Amino acid sequence: MIGMSTFVLIHGAGDSGWSWHLVADALRARGHDAVTPDLPEGEGADLTTYADAVVEAAGDRRDLVVVGHSFGAFTAPLVADRIGADALVLVAGMIPVPGERPGDWGGGAGYRDAVREQAARDGGRTGNDDPDVCFYHDVPRDLAEEAKRRERAHPSETAAAEPWPLAAWPAVPTRFLLCVQDRCFPPGLFRRLVPERLGITPDEIDAGHCVALSRPVELADRLHGYAP
Repeated sequence: MIGMSTFVLIHGAGDSGWSWHLVADALRARGHDAVTPDLPEGEGADLTTYADAVVEAAGDRRDLVVVGHSFGAFTAPLVADRIGADALVLVAGMIPVPGERPGDWGGGAGYRDAVREQAARDGGRTGNDDPDVCFYHDVPRDLAEEAKRRERAHPSETAAAEPWPLAAWPAVPTRFLLCVQDRCFPPGLFRRLVPERLGITPDEIDAGHCVALSRPVELADRLHGYAP
C-alpha cells in the first residue's frame, strides 16, 4: 500500500513553481503533500543555489519524492542526494552526467540531431520557435497564456556554464517519464538516452512537454504510483 509522501516538484527553465499547481492539488487530493518552490533568478545563482532553495523549501519534511521537469533535472539529483530522498523522478528531464555543463547538454546528448530528425517528420513542429507550437500545443489556452505571462529569467548563464557537480548519480531509486507528444525533447531522444545514462527504461505519457499543465491528473497518478 502506498503511504503519504511529500513531492518536491522542481520546475524547468523559464518556469516557476506555479507550473506545478494543478499537479500539487491532485497529489494533495490523494493524501500527499507537495512543495513547489520558485528557483532563484539572477546571474549570481548557480546549480548549488537552486538546490539550496529547494532544500530550504522542503524543510524538515520526510518521505520525500523529488521530481525534476526539463532543466529541473540538473537540480533534482543534487537535492535528492542532499536530503536522502526515497525516490527521484525526472519528467522530460535533461539527464546530466558528472562534469557536464548544462549549456553543452544539447551536443553531448544528441539533442540537436534528434530535433532535426523529428522536425523533418512532423513538418517543423518540433523545435519550432513559436512556444504555442513547441511547448503549449496541448495546454488549455487560458493556462498557456498564464504560463507565458509568468515566464521568469531562469536559469542564469552562470548555471548554464557550470559543470554538474556530482561525481555520480545519487543512490536513489530513479524513474523517468517521457512525453510522447513532446516537441521540445523528442521521445526518440529519451528512449535512447535514458537507458544510456540511467540504465533504466523510461515510462511514457501521452502529452506534450508541459505535461503538468496539459495532463495534471494523469501526471499526478503516475507520480502517486512512483511513491514508495
